[in-house]
Amino acid sequence: MGRKWNNIKDKKASKDKNTSRIYAKFGREIYVAAKQGEPDPESNQALKVVLERAKTYSVPKHIIDRAIEKAKGGSEENYDENRYEGFGPNGSMVIVDTLTNNVNRTASEVRAAFGKNGGNMGVSGSVAYMFDHVAVLGVEGKTEDDVLELLMEADVDVRDIAEEDESVIVYMEPDQFHEAQEAFQSIGITEFTVAEITMLAQNHVELPASDLEQFEKMIDALEDLEDVGQVYHNVDLGE
Repeated sequence: MGRKWNNIKDKKASKDKNTSRIYAKFGREIYVAAKQGEPDPESNQALKVVLERAKTYSVPKHIIDRAIEKAKGGSEENYDENRYEGFGPNGSMVIVDTLTNNVNRTASEVRAAFGKNGGNMGVSGSVAYMFDHVAVLGVEGKTEDDVLELLMEADVDVRDIAEEDESVIVYMEPDQFHEAQEAFQSIGITEFTVAEITMLAQNHVELPASDLEQFEKMIDALEDLEDVGQVYHNVDLGE
């Protein structure tokens, strides 16, 4: 599907390595997932997904434990999940998922991040139809054939598979994420290089250098917002 997952993760980690921003965002996601169901990942699939993703970004255990304990303690802090869609330069498309306790503030900040960097917000549905909702898992130490055979035996319908660096990256329907995890765990694989339920662009666009520079500034501005959890787009960044 044309997306270099490990390179993207490394780029994000490099950008955030000297800050606690990424950990704070994961702490919020973990808290919300734990509060919406049981604070136990074995009985709360949403929490399990967030925790697996947090592990691939090396979120410290104390951040995870603190967020879960906060949910167990009955905190009255509430957050709303919202999605914004918009456009960048030269036909680029962007989806922004947020988690906020102040919707008006977040909407204003997202709109400003688009507007100040050559983009504009669109209406709901103006962009999302050009993206697919997929689950992605990455594992090391196995070949594509090994992974395909394992997942076929587990009745997981693989949409795509690719080798990247030393990982095999598998794409599947979101509702098969847990079946795939369990299949890997049955053969002793408990650590994943990628563990995401995400939005993937159906087609990618290449931007000229000047537009690409502006687009990357826009993405950075969006990702830097406290309430923004995930940003998806259709631009080939050349990773």
